[in-house]
Formats: sequence, C-alpha cells, structure tokens
Amino acid sequence: MMGQEHISYMKGFPEIQLQWLCDPCPSSLLKSLNIIGNSYSPKTFDCEKQMFQDHEVQSQLDLLVIATPNFLHTPQLLRWAQRSITILVEKPVAISERQVSALRAAGPNFRADIWVAMEYRFIPAIQKLLQLLPKIGPLKKIAIRENRYPFLKKIGEWNKDIDKSGDTLVEKCCHFFDLFRLISGCEMKRCTSMVHRGLNFEDYGYHSRTDNPVPIIDGAYVLLDLADMKTSEFLDADEEKDPELSGRIRKASSNSSTALGCLELCMFAEGSRHQEEIVVTGLLGRLEAYLPENKVFLYHRPSRADWPDRSVPPPKSAIRETIVDCSDLANVYSFANEIPQHKGYHYCSTAIEWKYLIDQIKTKRDGGIFNAQVTLEDGIKAVEMGIAAMNQIVNIHDEASQDWAYSPIVESYPRKIYPIVACTSMSSENLLNLALMNNLAVAMSQEGIMKAPSPVEEEA
Repeated sequence: MMGQEHISYMKGFPEIQLQWLCDPCPSSLLKSLNIIGNSYSPKTFDCEKQMFQDHEVQSQLDLLVIATPNFLHTPQLLRWAQRSITILVEKPVAISERQVSALRAAGPNFRADIWVAMEYRFIPAIQKLLQLLPKIGPLKKIAIRENRYPFLKKIGEWNKDIDKSGDTLVEKCCHFFDLFRLISGCEMKRCTSMVHRGLNFEDYGYHSRTDNPVPIIDGAYVLLDLADMKTSEFLDADEEKDPELSGRIRKASSNSSTALGCLELCMFAEGSRHQEEIVVTGLLGRLEAYLPENKVFLYHRPSRADWPDRSVPPPKSAIRETIVDCSDLANVYSFANEIPQHKGYHYCSTAIEWKYLIDQIKTKRDGGIFNAQVTLEDGIKAVEMGIAAMNQIVNIHDEASQDWAYSPIVESYPRKIYPIVACTSMSSENLLNLALMNNLAVAMSQEGIMKAPSPVEEEA
C-alpha cells in the first residue's frame, strides 16, 4: 500500500524517472503498474537478488524506495546502503534490538544518504502545531491519541505477526514516538505501558493458523517521561561531587525542559469522530490538532487582567481561541501550489516529504550537503522507544479477554517482548551477523585481542 502511495506522488514530480519495480507478489506489481499508467514503462523484478545484481540498476540507480514488510527493512538497508545512492526507507527501520544493533554497527560505513519515511511529521495539521509551539511557552504535557480501525489486510498477513512486524508499539506507534521526540525536543528517559492483546482475534484469523502466534497489541496506554538527556546525564554524573549545586540545577531543569507524555492507542475504534488527536500544553497555552478534521486550535491562558477574580472559574471572554484550517495547504506550506495534491492516505504529507527529499538531492548535486529531515538515527530512536514500551508492560493480561474462546492463547503471551530474530531472506541473517560481528571485531582489535575470521567473514 505504501509503495503504491509513493508511486502516486513520484509520478507527479518531473525530476523522477521511475525505472524499476521489484515485488514478489504479482498482484502488487500489477496495481503499481496501473497507478503509473502511461507515464513510464519500468522494468519489473519478482526477486530482490535479481534487481540487486542487475547491471543497469548497478550503474544507473540514483534513488531507492524501500516499502517492504517491516522485518525486511534492516537487511535491505544493510545490503543497499553500501552503494552511493539515496534511500527512502519506510518506517520502522528495524523491529528488534538485534536489528537495531546491526544498524548501529554498520551505519558508520553506509555510503548511501538515508531518509526515513515518517509521513506523520509532514501532515499539515501536525506541521502547523509544530510551527505554533513557541506561542504556548515551556512545554510540559503531550497527549497523542489514535482511535482507528483494525490493521488492514496485507500480503500473508505479515502485519499481524509480531516476528515480522515488531508488534503494534513498534509497527504503528513508531510514528508517535517520533512525534514525542520532535515536539518536545527531548528524549524518553523512562516509560510504563498497559496493553490489550488479541481483541481483534477473529478478525485477524488467528483461530485458523497452525503456528499459534502471539496475538498483536490492539490497545495501549504508554506513559513517558521526556527529558533533556544531556542535562540528566550531567546531573547523574555530578550529583555526588556537588549535591547542593546539582539539586538547584535539577529543580531549574524540571521547571523548564522536562515534559510528560501519554500515548493512547485503540485499534477497534473505527466509529470515532477523530482518528488522531495531538494535544500539547505549555505554561502559557495549549495546542490541539485533530485528524481527519485537519484543524489546529490554539488557546492562551488568561492574564490576571482578563481573569481578576480567581475565586471563580475564568469567564469565557478571557479565553482566546485561534483556529487554523490546514486542509488548505497554503495555510501551512509556502510551496503548496508546487506539489501534487491528491490526499493519499496521509493528507498529502507524502507529497510534502517528497518535495523536501528532492530538494536535498538537488542540493547535494550542486555541491552541498544532503540533510535528511528524518535521519537513520531518528528512525532508530523511534523504534527503541517502541521496544522499551513493550519491555515495560506492567499488566500481565487484560481481564476483559478472559471470557472468550481464545483466552488460553492470550493468557500465555509473555509479559515482556524479547528481541525478535529477523526472518532469513537472501542471506539477511548473514548480513545481521556480519554487521554485529564486525562491530565486535573492532572492539576486540582495540583491546589488542586477535581472533580467527569466521566462515561468514571469509565469504564476505
């Protein structure tokens, strides 16, 4: 679905010539070709290995879009990012601690310019909220709520399998964890989660499967403590040296930079008025963004003059409201008339993402530096937050699901989700091992320890 959305916008930019498509599923290739229409006649592959080894691809490829099932993103980055190309990779960039470790180990040697597709950043209402943040003063609370329909049908239902998706808090919610970081300008210091699992059991066909998988998360609350990690690390390191000074800095920091976050997810709420709600509260005011309404509401706290009698609630006249309708892209983006504007699945944000990406490619070709608005590190940190949230689930099981037929399976799921091994595909397992092994070899060589090369290393 996302590959087809990217194609629908790519063909609207004259700078792009879409020359190759690769998908092992014939129906997906056919849908993509129908979207392209007569614009291009791309060469198609049903095997990634064939595309990777194709001489024309090797010599002419400038830009690669990776819009494959989640568990393939890391192995494909390990493979393709060794080339001097630009890569737009869909979220999440990884699904497990092991894949994250492989990306961190191999990342410094990547030759590709990597941009992680976090379309939510560019949704007009969310972008307007970001633009208005200075008006609400020091930020203290962020609440993100998604009330949505269950996961859509995918090829092989990979998105209902935690070994392929990373589970819902990684698969879906990495978008929101990315927004917590972007809005607050802080990192997550700790989190606590409570979840429902398997409520869409029958809809997802678990009862007809023989592999008896763990049902994915259908609903969650995640509480986050967001803090300036540099300040926190300094405080933790110097508290013993000067506890009085540390205490004064800690108090000042808590009054200026620390924020609390709350993520609410419901995957059985397709009857909701709003699918996404983002509410940000500062000491001077409040911002509220709603989708699909695509509007932002700005409120300011009343002054002493507007609310003189504090023994009664503030009068309505004291509350100032500003409403921005972001369905008109011109209210958010100055280049609104320069991009294709069909709405797609993300309120035209994919087109905006492409505009910024193409600008960076042009900048590099003119001798400048490619600056991704969503870096590989941004993508990794969003995944790490999702993994941490799943490792901090505090409710062992949900009481609401104990009365129905499949409760034994639900009750047996682990309290914590441990690192998931990526599925083997085109030596993907060897790529992960090699990335991690090379990192270990560097560390050992720095310590003066010698070791014999493994068969995997010799083959590479």
